[in-house]
Amino acid sequence: MSRAILWFRNDLRLADNMALTAAMAEHDEVLPVLVIDPVQHGPSLFGSDRSGSFRRRFLHQGVLALAAALRSKGSALSVRIGDPASVLLQVSRIWKADVVHAQRLYAWEEQEQASAVATELDLRLHAPNTLLLPGDLPFNVEQLPHVFTAFRTKVEQSSPVREVLPEPERIPSPPYWGERLLGQDELPYVPYPDEPRSVITFHGGRAAGLARLRHYLWDSHAISTYKETRNGMLGADYSTKFSPWLASGALSAREVHQEVKRYEVVNGANESTYWIIFELLWRDFFQFTAAKHGRDLFLRSGIANKPWQGGQDQDRFKQWCEGRTGQPFIDANMHELAATGWMSNRGRQNVASFFVHQLGLDWRMGASWFERMLIDYDPCSNWGNWQYVAGVGNDPREGRRFDPVRQAGMYDPDGAYVRQWS
Repeated sequence: MSRAILWFRNDLRLADNMALTAAMAEHDEVLPVLVIDPVQHGPSLFGSDRSGSFRRRFLHQGVLALAAALRSKGSALSVRIGDPASVLLQVSRIWKADVVHAQRLYAWEEQEQASAVATELDLRLHAPNTLLLPGDLPFNVEQLPHVFTAFRTKVEQSSPVREVLPEPERIPSPPYWGERLLGQDELPYVPYPDEPRSVITFHGGRAAGLARLRHYLWDSHAISTYKETRNGMLGADYSTKFSPWLASGALSAREVHQEVKRYEVVNGANESTYWIIFELLWRDFFQFTAAKHGRDLFLRSGIANKPWQGGQDQDRFKQWCEGRTGQPFIDANMHELAATGWMSNRGRQNVASFFVHQLGLDWRMGASWFERMLIDYDPCSNWGNWQYVAGVGNDPREGRRFDPVRQAGMYDPDGAYVRQWS
C-alpha cells in the first residue's frame, strides 16, 4: 500500500492541480493536508500583522470550499497550523507516508518552507500556478530577461500553454482519514459587513471564482472591451478582478487562458481578449522573477541592488495608510482599500508612486501594508510591482512617477471616484 501526503499551498482547487494528479497516479492513497504557517500571518518587519481581516476571511472561505470539494470526492481535508516541515513530518509518522506532493511556489519564504520539508521527507514539487510552465520557457529561469517586453516577445513566439487537467472523479484516502477545519481561534479575523460602496463582493472559493469568470466572459461580455476599460476606477466590470482567486489558487492561470480562447472561438478575438492573456504573462513574469532572484525581491536594495534612501517616518506612513495625505485622489484610493481590501491597478500604481516619490518613504513599508490589506495579495506580484515603482526592480525607466492630479484628471475626470471614497 503506497500512501502520499498532498500538501495544499496556494492551490485551493482540484481541477488543473498537477500535484494532485501526480499523487493519484503514483500512490494508492492520498492524504490532503493544508498547512497554515502562523509566521506568515504574524507581525511584519514594520509591526502590523501580515494578514488582515479581508484576506483571512477570504482564506477561510476558500478552505471551506476546498474541504467540501474533497468531501464530495470521498476524501477529507486536514487543516493544520504550524511550521510546515514539523507538521508534515508528524503526519507522515502517524500515517506512514514519506512522500509529499505539492505545488512549487517561487516567493523566497515559500522556497525556504519547501527546502525545510525536503530535508525531512521525499518532497516532489509540481508546476506552479503560472500560465507557462518553467520547462516550456525558451530559456532557463536563471536566464529570464530583465525587462517584461523581452520576456513576452520570446515566450509568445515559442512557449505553448498546457491543457487544463480535469478534476478527478474520486480521491482515494484511508478510511480513518478525518476532516479537520480551522477553529474559531485559528487565524481569527474581525467580522465585518460588506461595504455598500463596493462594486463587488469577493467571496473565497472555487465556485465564486468560476462564477466571476463566467460573468466577465459569457454573461456581461465585458472581456470584449477590457483593453479600453481596464484603467477604470468605478464599476464591477471595468477589469476582470480574477486576481483574488488566482492568488489563492481557486482558479488556475491556465483555466482562465482556456476560457478566453473558448470565448474567442465563439465570439471572435480582438485586442481586449489578447490583453487578458497579456496580463497573465505579466503575472508569470513576476513569478519567474521571484524564482530567479529569491530573497532579493524582499530586500531594500531590490533585485537591481541599488541603494534606496527612503525613510520610515511613522506619522507620514500612518497618514498614507489612513488616507489622510491631503491629496484627494490618493486618499480616496486608500479609503477604498481600508473599506474593502481592494484597489484598482491604476490606484495601486498611484498610491505606490506617491508613497515612494512624494512622501519619500521606504517602499517595503508600503509593500507590507498591501500584504496586510489586499484580498488578492500575491507575494511575487506585490513585491515585484513595488520594486518596479521604487526603481529597484525590473523597470527600465528607473522608477515610476505619477502625478496624482494629472492621473485624476485622466481617470476620474468628473471626480465621481473621489466623491465615492471621500
